[in-house]
Amino acid sequence: MTSVLFDAPGPKAKARNLLGGIITLVVVLAIVAFIIIRFADTGQFTAAKWKIFTFPLVQGTIVEATGATLSAFAVAAVFSVLFGAILAVGKLSDRRWVSVPCFWIVELFRAVPLLILMMMIYYGLPTFGIALPPYAAVVGGLVLYNGSVLAEAFRAGIESLPKGQKEAGMAIGLRKSQVMNLILFPQAFRAMLPLVLAQMVVILKDTALGFIVTYNEILFQAKYFGSQGQYGSPIIPAAMVAAALYVGMCLILSGIAKLVEIRLRKGGKGKVIEANPAPGSALEGEAGA
Repeated sequence: MTSVLFDAPGPKAKARNLLGGIITLVVVLAIVAFIIIRFADTGQFTAAKWKIFTFPLVQGTIVEATGATLSAFAVAAVFSVLFGAILAVGKLSDRRWVSVPCFWIVELFRAVPLLILMMMIYYGLPTFGIALPPYAAVVGGLVLYNGSVLAEAFRAGIESLPKGQKEAGMAIGLRKSQVMNLILFPQAFRAMLPLVLAQMVVILKDTALGFIVTYNEILFQAKYFGSQGQYGSPIIPAAMVAAALYVGMCLILSGIAKLVEIRLRKGGKGKVIEANPAPGSALEGEAGA
């Protein structure tokens, strides 16, 4: 049996693929086992290392840090989409005094690393007399960087639409701004929604960079708890707790993104109208009229 693009593997190829899969699985399990054994040998799983996380005050602090992480993520996600949409529409403008600045804004903030953006906002702006709290530095950096990335996604989505969409809107008397807002952008956003939701996961993970500007999020608290010498400096346990929280939130967000994608896929399937409507139905009356 063959397909258009490749030959179906035969018995020998299937055996090689199975052997390769088994070897890969064994290597991965060996690496994981080695890491776990090393952690156990260095006492990372002892009760003394994890005692600090049994205190209610510490648990409450971790919950507050999780809330701070989600707060920065939620605000940054909303404003990144808005900022990206504005930049995308601006880049497609016929007026050069609009499109050129939008082009350079996108290229500039996409090229600057996110960590540098946060540090420039938090540590650089005070030299000009503008002092912002860590929360504003984290959200501002996330919006500038991810908004620029989303702007390119929206622009590509709009330009991928058939030209007939724009021409039809202009033909019925719509202005270009109305064509963009009512016809082109809604379709592009729907097509780019899986990519937008994937970028939301990136925004959530990038909130961890806020510890550089002393923002009280998960990684900042994990670093603080891991440096407590009276509890044996539980750096590895603190990192494992932080990693578990980030993985859990990212999995939940990825699950939501998958559900939205499935609903959009189902909603895009239009209902088929029968060619020969049943006698006495509304369709038959419309056809007769």
